[in-house]
Amino acid sequence: MSDHPSQVLATFAASLAFDDIPAPVVVRAEELLLDWLGSCLAGHGARPVETLERFARAMGPDGGSSEVLISRRLTSPFFAALVNAAASHFAEQDDVHNGSVFHPATVVFPAALAVAQALGSSGRDLLTAAVAGYEVGIRVGEFLGRPHYKVFHTTGTAGTLAAAAAAGRLLGLSPAQMLDAFGSAGTQSAGLWEFLRDAADSKQLHTAHAAACGLSAAWLARDGFTGARRILEGEQGMAAGMSRSANPARLTDRLGQRWALAETSFKYHASCRHTHPAADALLQVVKTHRLAPAQIARVTAHVHQGAIDVLGPVVDPQTVHQAKFSMGTVLGLIARYGRAGVEEFASSFDDAEVAALRDKVAMELDAEVDQAYPVRWIGKVTVLTTDGRELHGRVDEPKGDPGNTLSRSELEDKALRLAAFSRAADAAQMQTVLASIRSLARAERIGRLMPSHA
Repeated sequence: MSDHPSQVLATFAASLAFDDIPAPVVVRAEELLLDWLGSCLAGHGARPVETLERFARAMGPDGGSSEVLISRRLTSPFFAALVNAAASHFAEQDDVHNGSVFHPATVVFPAALAVAQALGSSGRDLLTAAVAGYEVGIRVGEFLGRPHYKVFHTTGTAGTLAAAAAAGRLLGLSPAQMLDAFGSAGTQSAGLWEFLRDAADSKQLHTAHAAACGLSAAWLARDGFTGARRILEGEQGMAAGMSRSANPARLTDRLGQRWALAETSFKYHASCRHTHPAADALLQVVKTHRLAPAQIARVTAHVHQGAIDVLGPVVDPQTVHQAKFSMGTVLGLIARYGRAGVEEFASSFDDAEVAALRDKVAMELDAEVDQAYPVRWIGKVTVLTTDGRELHGRVDEPKGDPGNTLSRSELEDKALRLAAFSRAADAAQMQTVLASIRSLARAERIGRLMPSHA
């Protein structure tokens, strides 16, 4: 009898070797780590993140092997992963994989870094583990599909499996143990979108929970703790409870040949990814026609259903974080400032001019855009001007997608800006960190990423 999909995926994650990974994928993994670092530091000082850090201080050891990046203290791998995962999902600058609608970095790297520091693993080990985590998490997200994402935050659900794969690879789990880790991770998968309606803090809790639970699932499996062997496709597994259209073939799609990590996009705007295609399309119109905000009478963003599901409930954003899920606010910032970065959100999300522009924006389901989603995120807008013109903008690959990616220098500049914005590190400290990431594959042992002093 042939192996079932969960087992095939677990065997792949447990058996992946550094030399199996093509060199361009390794380079991409380094760039994704760099991008994640900036996103994590951007969470420094954020109220929900600092609340979780205080929780970790109260519940976890004061001292240990693994690093909490925003405070530069050491603690246990579990609590370091928990806080770093929360921190890196706050600024809405962490990466995203289009087809799975999943943010891999924010759950994979916290678990992998925490375990690598605890074990004294090499840079090659860390990168291999990260690739394993990305490949597993992305495929689980694709397997669960669009109906899952309508209610569940895929990063919180698929993220537990991704974190387990990364941690388990570093821990040297056998294929059977990795399958146990998947079972324990999957049964803890959680994350519901309802929090958006209330501007609640749950999004950071989702990633904190996923990274920490995935890590613990792998650690328990190493000690013989068993888990469901068909947690993904079983009769009472994740698909049965969380999806109406799960496709088990997606779990094993060209394993070892198609490197899903390389398909991951970087986020240019500091907002929900569903806003990015329309933001780029509007920016195109504004630049081409040299429009001032006062000249805009109406903007229609032609979107996929997923954008309506996630962004639709946010009609009157009350916080910076909730504003990042408001299509009107994002497009208002684009029209007003030409960008929607962390600085613009912090200073102007509720500015009167931005709010006026927000109220001129509507989303409309577009058949072409919806059919292409989630593999392609097409951006289309129609702009009606105050003098009666109807202008159209379109982008087929938003800024940050693999075909329109950020360069290494752009990624480093982004990390520097995020660290400066949150005051998590100064430029000199960041240059030291960036240099260590550039030589990561040659590192014999993963130690601290940040200088020990604040």
